[in-house]
Amino acid sequence: MVQKAKILLVDDRPENLLALEAILSALDQTLVRASSGEEALKALLTDDFAVILLDVQMPGMDGFETAAHIKRRERTRDIPIIFLTAINHGPHHTFRGYAAGAVDYISKPFDPWVLRAKVSVFVELYMKNCQLREQASLLRLQLEGGRPNGEDPKESAGLLAELSARLAAVEEQAEALSKQLDESADAAAVATAAHLERKLTGLRRALDALEPGTGSAGA
Repeated sequence: MVQKAKILLVDDRPENLLALEAILSALDQTLVRASSGEEALKALLTDDFAVILLDVQMPGMDGFETAAHIKRRERTRDIPIIFLTAINHGPHHTFRGYAAGAVDYISKPFDPWVLRAKVSVFVELYMKNCQLREQASLLRLQLEGGRPNGEDPKESAGLLAELSARLAAVEEQAEALSKQLDESADAAAVATAAHLERKLTGLRRALDALEPGTGSAGA
């Protein structure tokens, strides 16, 4: 069963959180609320998120400060942040958002369809990365453990075939996603997809090296 991705919604106004939930509910992912920067940082201590929607104007710790804390933590620094703001102070204000580590900066009121489409890209990339980590973990067990005594070679070959087939499925999905992004996507999303493809290529090479007759796998 495929686990749902978590999306963190950060805004001090309950009505804004309700609106975001209404817009993003169609994605059928897990939506997590935070009404302050401090609450958001606490949620990020224990859960993994595909993307963060972060309001700029909040009392106490504002969006910029919250983003700075997120980017300083090793666990959370790679999570995409989309800033949402009800005001527009011009290019300087927008630049500050990107300098704080945002992948996008959207002014309210925003087009619900556009916001949903942007979030869906990062959710899809997150899911592909989760699949990739799963394949890498299984492959690492093969590389580090070798073939245990008494293991049937046919059973080992069957596991390799299963891994190869599962990896092929992820490769196909990643290729389709990259083609979709090439047409109309943010530079950050394209770069993330390219990074995912490089990781897939490395994993495919390692898997191929385990195939019998390549000379790279252990006897």
